[in-house]
Amino acid sequence: MKEAYFYKSIAESVICILCPHKCLIKINETGICAVRKNIDGKLYSMNYGRLSSINLDPIEKKPLMRFLQNTITLSIGSYGCNLSCLFCQNYCVAKRTPLIVYRTPEDIVNLAIEYDIPSISFTYNEPIVSYEFVLDTAILAKEKGIKCVLVTNGYVEASPLIHLLQYIDAMNIDLKTFSQDKYREICNGEVEPVKRTIRIANKFSHIEVTTLLVTGMNDKEAELLELFKWLAKVDRNIPLHVTRYFPCYKYEKPATGIAFARKVKRMAESVLSHVYLGNVR
Repeated sequence: MKEAYFYKSIAESVICILCPHKCLIKINETGICAVRKNIDGKLYSMNYGRLSSINLDPIEKKPLMRFLQNTITLSIGSYGCNLSCLFCQNYCVAKRTPLIVYRTPEDIVNLAIEYDIPSISFTYNEPIVSYEFVLDTAILAKEKGIKCVLVTNGYVEASPLIHLLQYIDAMNIDLKTFSQDKYREICNGEVEPVKRTIRIANKFSHIEVTTLLVTGMNDKEAELLELFKWLAKVDRNIPLHVTRYFPCYKYEKPATGIAFARKVKRMAESVLSHVYLGNVR
């Protein structure tokens, strides 16, 4: 574990100021993410260096279609998440404590060097809740000329985001829905901080956006078109991935229809320059 970088002390409690939840955490308790804990009045990252996955993936699998194309990335993930999406496609690492191995930032950077991998991707679970490990690793990677990728839900406060973006070369950011009510009801979050993340990150690094087409949650055509138009106003050249959902975790509605997914892709292409369809073979 490692002491957290973004928090404030209030008597024996702490307020985590990493993400918009701003959890007030009492002694021996954790925040919503379940991995940032108050120990004796200080906030600690409990999953620092504790990795659930280390893999070599095509960069396109992140998905990133217009960054370091046709290369392999070193994908690493830990556990924990600061959202609670009922349809979570990676709940085994987002909402449970999986089998883990311990690795230092130096271990990860050296592994990328050993295998001549041009980038490291922080992925699988939500990397923002592993902020300290991500930042420490990314700083070392930058010194060695290795690119860093963040695959994230974008639920982070502006100050820690801007600090981290000095060392992040590309991001894929989930924009789960354009409905505030659905973000709150289905994901226990807010849409505006994610939109802010997209606007900020687009000024610092290459970004791509993913919207999972979840049956009964964000599959209204009018709402989707509103999302696409908003993204186009930020930058019509931001690549968008519209991806089929499959029943998972606590959400059992039918998988996204292929014909509907293809229709949504055409809708997005009416306002955006680069649109990709995911989970369709």
